[in-house]
Amino acid sequence: MLSGRRLDLLDPSPVDIEIEDIAHGLARVARWNGQTTGPLPYSVAQHSLLVEEFCQALRPDWPAKWRLAALLHDAPEFVIGDMISPFKSALGDRYKTIEKRLQRAIHLRFGLPADLPPAIEKAIKRADRASAFFEATQIAGFSAIEANQLFGAPRGIPETRIRTAPSAAVQTIYLERFGELIAAEDAATQR
Repeated sequence: MLSGRRLDLLDPSPVDIEIEDIAHGLARVARWNGQTTGPLPYSVAQHSLLVEEFCQALRPDWPAKWRLAALLHDAPEFVIGDMISPFKSALGDRYKTIEKRLQRAIHLRFGLPADLPPAIEKAIKRADRASAFFEATQIAGFSAIEANQLFGAPRGIPETRIRTAPSAAVQTIYLERFGELIAAEDAATQR
């Protein structure tokens, strides 16, 4: 990685994880395997920012740590890439095990519990599916009917316009949002 860290994908250590590597990687990994409209790919970093925004809309009372968990929900993809769900399923438990180990190490690195409480995971998944719905219908060529069958219609989330941006700009925005959430969490724990 650009930080100089060497991350063991099969046995990841939290000390080998840097937010700059995550932001850099996620800003360059295309969602939908790059099969989207427009001149720029829609990145996992953009998706992660949107999921965190949706979580804030759904759960305005959440502490910063759960919004941070939402921002980091796809963080393992900074080194393993983004794969469509049917392919992940076809790969089976081995892929899921590697992804889960990475997610746990990332959580521990940034002060989150290795495994999130089920209610938090469920809310993040709801925001994730809403993001996928808007992405599918606006930039990935799905009809609203198809997207509704696959992801469900978003409830309690404002209509959102999906826009792509250059990876360097997205990386900066991702790092800024991470910094805001970490600062808010630090302030909350010092009270």
